Amino acid sequence: MKYLASCLFAFLLFSTIGYSQTKEQQKLLELDLGWENALLKSDVAFLENLLADDFIWVHNHAGQIDGKEAAVSRAKRIQAGQADDTKGRVSRDQKVVILGNTGVVSGYTVVDRGPSPVTYHFMRTYALVDGKFKLLGNHTMAIPNEEVK
Repeated sequence: MKYLASCLFAFLLFSTIGYSQTKEQQKLLELDLGWENALLKSDVAFLENLLADDFIWVHNHAGQIDGKEAAVSRAKRIQAGQADDTKGRVSRDQKVVILGNTGVVSGYTVVDRGPSPVTYHFMRTYALVDGKFKLLGNHTMAIPNEEVK
């Protein structure tokens, strides 16, 4: 009887831990989708709140590397009237891994800037700071059309 009770307790404990992990992964995925939406809408307040002070964004083959200031400044310029040809951003096949206070979200984003959309593979690293995830690093790489799955 004690063995059965111990097994039941262990099952409930690990089920709760698994649920918590899944809940945290879902929260991080939603936050990451918020990042995509903030880029599409040039949401300055969201970006300022989400990005860590030491944020780094490595674009295609390191052809461009931005920090928090550059990412927020771009959004501010667009809000002030600078032309922005981005018509859409759609993420797919996202995977979320959380280890300790670090979360990684990877997947694909299709960015429509015309004349034809470009598919990017991304990997973003989030750090849990004072109970909130901050985006610390983003790496994006365009995938040639012939290699898009």
